[in-house]
Amino acid sequence: MANTYFQFRQFIIHQDQCAMKVTTDGCLFGAWVAAQLKDKTTTDHLLDIGAGSGLLSLMVHQQLPQSRIDAVEIDTPAATQAVMNIDLAGKKDRISVHHTDILRFSPENKYDYIFSNPPFYEKELKGNNLQKNTAHHNDGLRLQELVAQINRLLKPEGHFYLLLPFKRREEISSLLNDAGCRIIQWIQVKPAVHLDYFRLLIEGRFGNETNSHAQPEELSIKNKTGEYTTAFTGLLKPYYLYL
Repeated sequence: MANTYFQFRQFIIHQDQCAMKVTTDGCLFGAWVAAQLKDKTTTDHLLDIGAGSGLLSLMVHQQLPQSRIDAVEIDTPAATQAVMNIDLAGKKDRISVHHTDILRFSPENKYDYIFSNPPFYEKELKGNNLQKNTAHHNDGLRLQELVAQINRLLKPEGHFYLLLPFKRREEISSLLNDAGCRIIQWIQVKPAVHLDYFRLLIEGRFGNETNSHAQPEELSIKNKTGEYTTAFTGLLKPYYLYL
């Protein structure tokens, strides 16, 4: 049985009401996004699409304490738990949870940066748990629709960040290219150095320049002996208790 909470250095994530639990690749994504945004000149207004338990918003906000984050979550129990986690962390004045469908979300202003860990398993077999199906499968919000919503909500000069499955890399590259996106970073992630790629970390933007994709880079979570790599430790040390 999965733990009902996950303790980080500066906050705790309760997750008993969330279909999407805290995962290593999710934590890697949150830490990576925060690291990219620390070097940006403007990080005032951020959007988390599919906030789940509030994990990504809290990870990003830890490194960008002056930012304001809107966290949008369609699932009622998850949105309720995100509110609780953010409140317990003392961040409700900086992170606002919106229980709504991103398709109907209409903020007053567009965003400097948008990040999302969207459902992965489009067109794959489902189980009987409706909440898990919503969290893991993207029948409700397909990747093409997600990209369209990011384009709608992002400032012209803004950047977006996505965590996606490596096995869909060709489809993802084509979709982003057709949408007028430029991929600025394309990180291919392995669970361990001797295993196959399983995730993609993507930084992109929309614009008039020629659509081009950065050369892929590589990141491994663990080495051959099962220890965290230096790259992973460097990103997660501000968050994990025992690194």
